Amino acid sequence: MAEKTSRSSDDGVGSGSARLAAEPHAPVILSNEPGSFAWGVLAKRHPALIQQVRDAFPYGPRQHEALDALLDEITNGVIEPLAPSEPDHGQWSAWGRKHFGRSWFDAPFLWAESYFYRRLLGATEYFGTSPWQGVDPFAPFKRAELRGTAVDEELRALDALADAPADERATALLHASLWGNRADLGFRVTEGDAAPGAIADGLVADDSAVLWQLLPAGAGATVAVVADNAGRELTPDLILIDHLLLHRHAERIVLHVKPYPYYVSDAMTADVVDCLRRLAEAPGEAGGIGGRLWDATATGRLEIRAHPFFCAPLPYKDMPEDLREEFAAVTLTILKGDLNYRRLVGDRLWDATTPFADCTTYFPGAVAAFRTLKSDIIVGLEQKALDALEQSGAAWRTSGTHALIQVRP
Repeated sequence: MAEKTSRSSDDGVGSGSARLAAEPHAPVILSNEPGSFAWGVLAKRHPALIQQVRDAFPYGPRQHEALDALLDEITNGVIEPLAPSEPDHGQWSAWGRKHFGRSWFDAPFLWAESYFYRRLLGATEYFGTSPWQGVDPFAPFKRAELRGTAVDEELRALDALADAPADERATALLHASLWGNRADLGFRVTEGDAAPGAIADGLVADDSAVLWQLLPAGAGATVAVVADNAGRELTPDLILIDHLLLHRHAERIVLHVKPYPYYVSDAMTADVVDCLRRLAEAPGEAGGIGGRLWDATATGRLEIRAHPFFCAPLPYKDMPEDLREEFAAVTLTILKGDLNYRRLVGDRLWDATTPFADCTTYFPGAVAAFRTLKSDIIVGLEQKALDALEQSGAAWRTSGTHALIQVRP
């Protein structure tokens, strides 16, 4: 049986298609129902993560006290605002004015998760002027994963694809990027590392044919890729980017990453550099890919950007105008991962058969979502497929064993 999800109907859906206008009360997900997926993140994953971060660095008494205070607040207290001395105090005061003074479990799940990570960075003095300024509290976890033997095996597997037909190679690299989304360190804090089933069984929606129609070879496309996790997810993303550039499915790719640490394993510029070095230093096909990507950054065919909106607790319908203009100017925007999906369609308990296109009408250009399912949100399913999934008895929405590729031209 699918896991239960808390809900609230006090926030209506904004402007959109006729379908969405007729369904204005898709409930915003909260975390206040014990046993729900959202509750588990706040009640179990976040406390475990605080302990992991505390143990990973030789922090001093000040950081330990701040981490202990944050743990007590999220489990027993109410949401407190940032201190006035924090550089983004004004912005978070505006975003959180409806939520301060409430239980963390009664705030919208998307907002509460995002604010937790901002508070965790504050406790470790990431934004301060102490010697801990700019030290990524999640870096040890990212680096350990990137240096692991699993990555060695994945890179060696590229050699077997080197002589494969172009369409076979393209499909394999697309699926590697898709399933790489399972490489989420925050997810594995509490959920373990469940293996996906066969590709044919694990994909609940597959618009990959539409994707390739939008990116024919030699069309001179510019593609935006909004990254999700570092390490074992970002590496296959970069390999797919190399394929798009090498075979002229794109002439230029803009890779959007986070401007600061977020959601444990989310990718920043430093993580892109680490992955590029890992590729470039590898033998065989992987080394060639790393070298080409390194050169692509030098020529501008691959550009890295880090807009502050990517660390905001907001859906993409509220993106700022400059980012909207960027997405409008490209041939296709590819959004990787579960969080980007939640922000794209809205972190609400939609009817799973609500068309993906209806939830993304506001997006300023063609958009694709590559996502391994690790939270309750899902749209765009056929009724027959949904019935089979619900009858399976598995927690298919949240276990990381299913995935989707959805495209709105």
